[in-house]
Amino acid sequence: CVFWDFYQNNGHGGWNGEGCETHSVSPSQTSCRCDHLTHFGVLLDVSREPISDTDSRILTLLSFLGCGISSVFLGITLITYLGFKKVRQDYPSKILINLSVALLGLSMTFLLNSWLSSFSNYGLCISTAAVLHYFLLASFTWMGLEAVHMYLALVRIFNSYVSFYMLKLCAVGWGIPLLVVSLVLAINKDAYGNSLPAELATGYSISQQFCWVQHSIFFYVTVVAFVALILLCNICVFILVLIQIRKMKVNKPSENSRVSLRDLRTVASLTVLLGLTWIMGFFSFGPRRVILIYPFTICNSLQGLFIFVFHCLLKENVRKQWKAHLGCRRLRHGDYS
Repeated sequence: CVFWDFYQNNGHGGWNGEGCETHSVSPSQTSCRCDHLTHFGVLLDVSREPISDTDSRILTLLSFLGCGISSVFLGITLITYLGFKKVRQDYPSKILINLSVALLGLSMTFLLNSWLSSFSNYGLCISTAAVLHYFLLASFTWMGLEAVHMYLALVRIFNSYVSFYMLKLCAVGWGIPLLVVSLVLAINKDAYGNSLPAELATGYSISQQFCWVQHSIFFYVTVVAFVALILLCNICVFILVLIQIRKMKVNKPSENSRVSLRDLRTVASLTVLLGLTWIMGFFSFGPRRVILIYPFTICNSLQGLFIFVFHCLLKENVRKQWKAHLGCRRLRHGDYS
């Protein structure tokens, strides 16, 4: 039992039997079981080198668990912001809604990827990989737009009215990823594909099959370079925003413990919103890269949960809306009982 490894022979590909074993043999078919990268780290695996079967299984489990949890809490976040008009009136809330939609799409597509790829349908696999690629790029584009808005609001303090501001942000946030994916499909649709060739995929377990950007050049240009550029800008904005917040507090009397706790929460919230935990993906290479793949997988697959915590659970005006809503429901229930 072997699989086609796209990374062998300097990117030309070659057969690889690592991690595969023969499950059963019949006159018409040989069934194999393979375990390789299907964890969240594969989305930004810069080295694109295999890891041990044990680590792969653990990371896959953590990825599916994290994406499942994120999907639930991103759904709750969207219900909250779409359901309560008062909490979605400002631009940051509207940007957060779009970011949540993109991250929810990313998590759901990742969760369904292995199942969809198991059908061994060429067109379905390309479509799945393209959709996953789109939502990954959309998520980072909205993180970048979050940084741009923070810069204009807190650093540059840009107060001039911009007509159709959200419409323009949506055009960029959803349009640029669509343009990139469309270009990949137009230039070479086979850049997307399964980790196994179609004629062999039916004999392999679902865990081996994963539809993603298989062509190295397209991966490094449209994923790694795209994400790196946005994260670089986000780091700059993160530093500038922290400096600006510090300046605003210089003339205020400090409340030591409370201020420190609030500052820590601000830093954590900004880190989540700007996707700075994804930076770990760029350092996950070399013999000890697995050490970084674990926190990378856990932090980024749970990004939706962190968004819920910082922007629903810990946000006072959101809590007030839920309390008022639940209080009214109890009151109505009491009237009818």
